[in-house]
Amino acid sequence: MTKKYLSESIKLGSQDLIVETGKVAKQADGSVVIRYGDTMLLVAAVSARTAREGLDFFPLTVEYRENSFAAGRIPGNYFRREGRPGEKEILTCRLIDRPIRPLFADGYRFETQIVASVISSDAENDPDVIAITGASCALYLSDIPFNDPIAGIRIGLIEGKYIINPTFDERRESKLNLIVAGTEEAICMVECEAEEVEESIMVEALMLAHREIKRLCLWQKELGKALNITKREFTVPELDAHIVADVEKTWTDKLRTALDSTGREKIEVYAGLDALKKEVVESYPEDDPGARATAGKAFGQLKEKIFREDMLTNKRRPDGRKFSEIRPITAEVGWLPRVHGSSLFTRGETQAIVTTTLGTKQDGQFMDDLEKGTIDRRFMLHYNFPPYSVGETGRIGSTSRRETGHGNLARRAIQSVLPDEEEFPYTIRIVSDITESNGSSSMASVCGGILSLMDAGVPIKKAVAGVAMGLVMEGNRYAILSDIAGAEDHYGDMDFKVTGTEEGITALQMDIKIGGINAMILQEALEQAKKGRMHILEIMDKAIAEPREEISPYAPRIITIKIHPDKIRDVIGKGGSVIRSITEETGAKIDISDDGTILIATPDGDAAEAAIARIRALTAEAEIGETYMGTVSRIVDFGAFVEILPGLDGLLHISEISDRRVKDVRDELKEGQQILVKCIGKEGNKVKLSRKAIIAEEKGKGEPEGDE
Repeated sequence: MTKKYLSESIKLGSQDLIVETGKVAKQADGSVVIRYGDTMLLVAAVSARTAREGLDFFPLTVEYRENSFAAGRIPGNYFRREGRPGEKEILTCRLIDRPIRPLFADGYRFETQIVASVISSDAENDPDVIAITGASCALYLSDIPFNDPIAGIRIGLIEGKYIINPTFDERRESKLNLIVAGTEEAICMVECEAEEVEESIMVEALMLAHREIKRLCLWQKELGKALNITKREFTVPELDAHIVADVEKTWTDKLRTALDSTGREKIEVYAGLDALKKEVVESYPEDDPGARATAGKAFGQLKEKIFREDMLTNKRRPDGRKFSEIRPITAEVGWLPRVHGSSLFTRGETQAIVTTTLGTKQDGQFMDDLEKGTIDRRFMLHYNFPPYSVGETGRIGSTSRRETGHGNLARRAIQSVLPDEEEFPYTIRIVSDITESNGSSSMASVCGGILSLMDAGVPIKKAVAGVAMGLVMEGNRYAILSDIAGAEDHYGDMDFKVTGTEEGITALQMDIKIGGINAMILQEALEQAKKGRMHILEIMDKAIAEPREEISPYAPRIITIKIHPDKIRDVIGKGGSVIRSITEETGAKIDISDDGTILIATPDGDAAEAAIARIRALTAEAEIGETYMGTVSRIVDFGAFVEILPGLDGLLHISEISDRRVKDVRDELKEGQQILVKCIGKEGNKVKLSRKAIIAEEKGKGEPEGDE
């Protein structure tokens, strides 16, 4: 069937958002080219016609790629072609997946793939939020049963003014980098980093974003009408009502008892639930696998029903805590003796070993970037989630998308409180190894990361803590939960993670499954999160209140010196020979910036002093009025050139050689002769010397003092 061509635009922020379909990738179920400024993406979506049997999840995959050609560049790797996705691409895949996945009908088991490719980049507009809207358009303007379009918006905050879809330059000035995705009815997903933004400002920004999202969703619906799209038929499979009623009648009391985790560990609770589910399933005939499968699904539904009923009607959490209560926390620092900084942070049954390592500029992470080509990241945070942390076995290989996402959230939470590079010229790497998990290991990584930074002597501006929050809501009834555990995360209607200092929010992440969450509820939830954050900060303060005055003896000492930029070539030498010899002789790492800033790093103080002495000798400049022991390097008719510093010659004019008239320079000086000279002038790179001034001074010292 020939697809109808359509191209439409809508004003968004300062520019037009343009969507074109029916021209490119027409064999995909749905495809669009979406453009904002000169940034363009091709987004295609395909959903299989046959369901995959035996799955208990929706098989959706999202791929996002930033092609180097989009910015007029050739990839810098060995193969000169795009390879495995980078961190930015993985995070954007998650930005697309998280709001879209819950909007497909329960029971939809048709393999679905979304592929978003950046095909033009103007280095001003970030393609990530455009990709969210583009993915929705590709799905909605197709026959795939995706019936509720979404859109993505970025909000910035510059000098108290909100900016819709700020450019890269505007984001560098902004106190807020907020990405929001949602439907016409509700916000679905939030990702944010901020510089201590107040809760009320965050709520205002969220509401502004949703107003823009509503416009884009209504616009997509108009596009759908213009194309007269007919969706595939899909009926949500219903469970046998008799079996569902029987499971509920027979097993409710036992299941409620099994769900009660008061005073019990997660492993014990989960084992009890698994055993009870097995008992429920096996209560149906072995020769009726359909009934057994239905009983298993009915058991899961009953678990959710009991959880929500206890929360909203009985006002009780599974472990008996108050809604605002934080689980017991312990924090230790200096736990590992040979690392630069370490902490062991435990909250309930979630635990993280977090370390900080300090390095030099050479240890920074170089990353491909559409805007700048290559960026050098001086702060890294890596998050690891081994299977033993939840009592399971599993393959340990490359970093998962989930690990990348959690690490990025923790990195953004801490980024704004790090010292400036001029103040602390180190590359910083934090590693968070999760050793136990039952609720928000990413927030444990934030708290443990701050403690390890202070233990390492990094002069952070303020301490940051994080807490995971949840919401259960039906109609006008709702419960806001602090420090959620596993079941509360799974069965709740919203989970959000908030990090910040005492002053304000530094990072925010939300996933929302329902509509009806208004500004009042968001404000209440953020205020409750703030109270939890303050409680955690108090406990962290008892472990270590301020950064240590000195960095670890095992960390490199970095000394900064400044030279004239014209002298950089003297330090580097031909083909790097000079700097290489200094490094080999002293063992110091040396980094040179274009402005003449030199960083010398070594744990050995003597080695550092030796390197500094070599560099000072290479870059020293003559000072007017100073006396030097120089070597005559060359004699000419009008004077002699004298080397007063390594590689630096000055002119000793024939008139300045002696206090008497000199007819021939060679009568007074020989090449290789060492003489005392005085610098009497400088013109650019030219240095004027005098021996006559030295002779006059010596004669003056020898004369008797006159009578007063």
